[in-house]
Amino acid sequence: MQPRIDFRQTAPGAMQTMLALQSYVNNSGLPKSLLELVKIRASQINACAYCLDMHTKDARANSESEQRIYALNAWRETPFFNDRERAALAWTESLTLLTEGYVPDAVFEEVRCHFSDEEIVNLSMAVVAINSWNRPLTAFRAVPGEYQPAHRRSTATAQD
Repeated sequence: MQPRIDFRQTAPGAMQTMLALQSYVNNSGLPKSLLELVKIRASQINACAYCLDMHTKDARANSESEQRIYALNAWRETPFFNDRERAALAWTESLTLLTEGYVPDAVFEEVRCHFSDEEIVNLSMAVVAINSWNRPLTAFRAVPGEYQPAHRRSTATAQD
């Protein structure tokens, strides 16, 4: 696969805007482990290979189990996720797949049982952010495979 456009270099202002949104999400107080599950699930739905490569590596680096990563696409059929994570994953799917019936009241009520209003807004912004990353990275064919989590990059650099 050949990349079409490197939007990060071509439109640095767009990249800065995306990074600002991501910074907000990263500092929202939601657990990193939950954010990675959301990123992986949305990226599965959107078939964003670059983001799947990145976020499965980040999840592993954050001590996520292989079993949960592999089963994430079938989270409803497994006992590996708690109720809060299930609510967040259903919310992620509803916001990512808006053309399939919008966000059902039942999904909202479930997420509201496990998250405060502020957390729901922050979770929604996390879903918005990953969907926003998925679009250009898929459209411009970002090539997966090279990404390494930050602590691995610094370790690799120190070893070189």
